[in-house]
Amino acid sequence: MALRLIHATRNVSLIIRSLLLSLAITDVVLIGMELSAQSTAAHPVKLSVDISTTGAKIDRNIFGQFVEHHPLSPYGGIWVGTDSTIPNTRGIRNDVVTALKAIRVPNVRWPGGCVADEYHWRDGIGPMNHRPVSLNPAWGGVVEPNTFGTHEFMDFIDQIGSEAYITLNAGSDTPNEAANWLEYMTAIEPTRLGKERVANGHLPPYKVGYVGIGNESWGCGGNMSADYYLSQLKLFSRFIKNSNPAQQGKNRMRIIAVGPGGGEPNFTEWTETIMKAYQTHPWSWNIDGLSLHYFTMNRPAKYDSIGFGEDEYSQVLKSTLDMENLVKQHSAIMDKYDPQKKVALVVDEWGSSYAPIVGTNPRYQLQENTQRDAILTALNLNIFVRHADRVRMANIGQTVNVLQCLIRTDNER
Repeated sequence: MALRLIHATRNVSLIIRSLLLSLAITDVVLIGMELSAQSTAAHPVKLSVDISTTGAKIDRNIFGQFVEHHPLSPYGGIWVGTDSTIPNTRGIRNDVVTALKAIRVPNVRWPGGCVADEYHWRDGIGPMNHRPVSLNPAWGGVVEPNTFGTHEFMDFIDQIGSEAYITLNAGSDTPNEAANWLEYMTAIEPTRLGKERVANGHLPPYKVGYVGIGNESWGCGGNMSADYYLSQLKLFSRFIKNSNPAQQGKNRMRIIAVGPGGGEPNFTEWTETIMKAYQTHPWSWNIDGLSLHYFTMNRPAKYDSIGFGEDEYSQVLKSTLDMENLVKQHSAIMDKYDPQKKVALVVDEWGSSYAPIVGTNPRYQLQENTQRDAILTALNLNIFVRHADRVRMANIGQTVNVLQCLIRTDNER
């Protein structure tokens, strides 16, 4: 394999290091490189790749998606309603389904995000004209029609051939309500909740592959301390049950605990608290994963998503590479308490986060995506691949219209 440098600038060394890092190779031999700001000559770069060694299995769940219950993500981006002129199947737009089905999305996380800990599942079931119209305080207090709920999301999952990753409300709801939601979705016996699901149009139990116990409980999910969240995690993990006969034993539903976010020092204490408790946990509660959230350039003074120069370009890639340090740092803590690596590090929110497009509602987090973000994506995915022994699931934020989205929609386009 050979790379050829056409123009070498003061930032080219960073770019080359990023590219080499993203290739996840064993041996790298650089011959005859001069990375000076003045050099414009072409220099060959030779790479040798050792394929004789094997590593951890790469889990396809690292290619997961994230659909937050957002004014522009399910609404207009996925859900248009059965009476829409936009081609749809039971209200879900066909073009988006076709695009996502083609890339074989392994799992989709929903309903949040910060929405999760304010979402009440009963508002989104039953006849459309009986569903309450409420507000969505997590996204600027917009009106929430609740026309995209449990059945609609599960229909979407089925249409694209994916698995459901449900984030439970552990902030403003109770373990009882979370348990009821799981029973409603998965019960096959003629229980009250199982019969209610059947009456609402779905006879067989749904498959729920993954559940998250809350979202960012240290922040928008309730501003909890690690110890308080741990007390809630034990309750929720104990009482939520998947009753689907097809999801028992080795096919059981996996439980994801809230883990750290960003790179603040107190998040190492959070990981320590959860994993130390896991090390000696009794039979009555369990987790299969610990989440990690990190967005590139997610800070108050954000760069623009377009119209950027060399400095912004290189700073964004440099910020992206911080994911490597975060994964290493929290994996090391997890290794201390879980040397067998039974608990996965689940990076279920990642991607780029820039200043919103001028003229749009800043709470909607609309941004453009460029080739710079393609490199950003490759860097993140290759970091996950290099740490495949611990990182076994990840979800880019987000699928449609929000942040680093795969798909943008504009009415019928």
